[in-house]
Amino acid sequence: MTKKNKENNTNIKEHSVMREVIGDIIMVAVVILAVFLLEKFVLLNAKIPSESMQNTIMVGNRIFGSRLAYKEEGPERYDIVIFKYPDDESQLFIKRVIGLPGDVIDIHDGYVYVNGSAEPLTDSFCPEPGMTEEGFLSYPLTVPDNCYFMLGDNRLHSKDSRYWDNPFVKREKILAKAVLRYWPLNKTGMLKHGMDYYTNP
Repeated sequence: MTKKNKENNTNIKEHSVMREVIGDIIMVAVVILAVFLLEKFVLLNAKIPSESMQNTIMVGNRIFGSRLAYKEEGPERYDIVIFKYPDDESQLFIKRVIGLPGDVIDIHDGYVYVNGSAEPLTDSFCPEPGMTEEGFLSYPLTVPDNCYFMLGDNRLHSKDSRYWDNPFVKREKILAKAVLRYWPLNKTGMLKHGMDYYTNP
């Protein structure tokens, strides 16, 4: 093989390697962009830092929230949502929707009552049912338009609407509906929401 042929072969190999490297860089860039867009517009990835939603969601669990869930309609009662904490919007909280816009909320004798009903709302998802404390608020209170009243499932260990300076969460501050626990793997599954508690109390 002549020197010129060797040089040509070397150049071909170098170009081939370069094409592979460029192809790999483009693929990685596309994947990163896709993940960024997915998290920005479709999913919210969250790690649970506190015990306020136990035993529904445990400390250290990882979940996905759907950013598209409320594009058409607002949250339903008992939905688990991720939102900007009203007293410090740099923090994200996760709680369960209990009061809807216009609802009259009353808490007494360990239970939550809505709109003057003699029957309390179900708290079957709470580790200690019938133990909802009143917190810092005076009842009955009315949830303002376009706002929601939030409680944690672990009512005795939850910093929620009962204790905030600003007790209501505006709809536009709700970022996602928590839909799927993906970690730990042995607990992977969909989270229970809204009408599930009307049909399966």
